[in-house]
Amino acid sequence: MTDRVKSTSTTEAKGSVKEAIGKLTGDARVEAEGKAQKRQVQPSKAAPRSK
Repeated sequence: MTDRVKSTSTTEAKGSVKEAIGKLTGDARVEAEGKAQKRQVQPSKAAPRSK
């Protein structure tokens, strides 16, 4: 599980950096790639667990 969390946080961080670089340079394509990469990492809303 820790490998998955590490991979997820790394991917999300890369997406954040890409998005920020895109904003700073005015490159809409890089900014969109970063946003897409961050969205890809976010967990889907699963049904609540029953006890």
